Amino acid sequence: MFDPVHLRSFLAVERERSFTAAARRLGLRQSTVSQHVAKLEATAGRRLFVRDTHTVEPTADGSAMLGFAREILDRHDAAQRYFTESTVSGRVRFGASDDLVLHELPAILAEFRRGHPRVDFELTVGLSENLHRSLDNGELDLMFGKRRPGERHGELIFRDKLEFLGAPDFVLDPDGPIPLVTYPHPSLTREIALDVLQRCGYGARVTCVADSLIGLSAAALAGLGVVLHASRLPPAGLVPVRSGARRLPDAGHLDFVLVARRSVLSEPESALRAAILANADRLVREARDSEAHSGSSIHSAR
Repeated sequence: MFDPVHLRSFLAVERERSFTAAARRLGLRQSTVSQHVAKLEATAGRRLFVRDTHTVEPTADGSAMLGFAREILDRHDAAQRYFTESTVSGRVRFGASDDLVLHELPAILAEFRRGHPRVDFELTVGLSENLHRSLDNGELDLMFGKRRPGERHGELIFRDKLEFLGAPDFVLDPDGPIPLVTYPHPSLTREIALDVLQRCGYGARVTCVADSLIGLSAAALAGLGVVLHASRLPPAGLVPVRSGARRLPDAGHLDFVLVARRSVLSEPESALRAAILANADRLVREARDSEAHSGSSIHSAR
């Protein structure tokens, strides 16, 4: 009676309390989500949301629909898994850079694991340069991390502009070196930040070193300095630094790439690669520009 697609849109709107935010979460147009909810209301013969220009709230019938929707989708997904369960088996050791795992990547990996229950999946999170080293040492099979534009290793998933980020009320000293919050060596963003600040004549003073994005974010929010970070994957609460007459320099771009240990992938490795490529738009939902996929092919590291 109830279309699972319509139910998923309904649940997203209820969770986000916004048709626009729900559409963003689902990767759909706002008008499509509105149509899904309208069709669900027509099927149920009841109004499920009260809407005005500022808020979206479930009606009493909408609140009742929540439990039914979750139960229907749970059974639907269980049936789908039963009849379409992947026969792929084996092990895949996957590395991901720290900034990727605080956004959509964990949800993509969760879907991969549900769709491939026979795959023994191992995840390592760390700095891209350390992941590259682990890949070269045979400790990882695939890694998803950063490279400088112009480098050739790996398969480009997306390209992102680097920006100096700080607390909303952070103000730069008009004369002194730039206070920098950074990952430890051999972080790629650390090297780029120090290089670009030195070249532009500003200089840099490292005020905090943290080996996790949570640590960097906490230090920056405390006003200890600025973080050089991918603009489409910003830590919560941080904003581009644009205070006063002293503007920070353009730091260029970074490529986010998928790199394999070997040129011929195993079945689990191929399945994971396919899952990431199929969901690349979810990682940078706001980006639909000319800097996207370049079409370079995956190959073993360097």
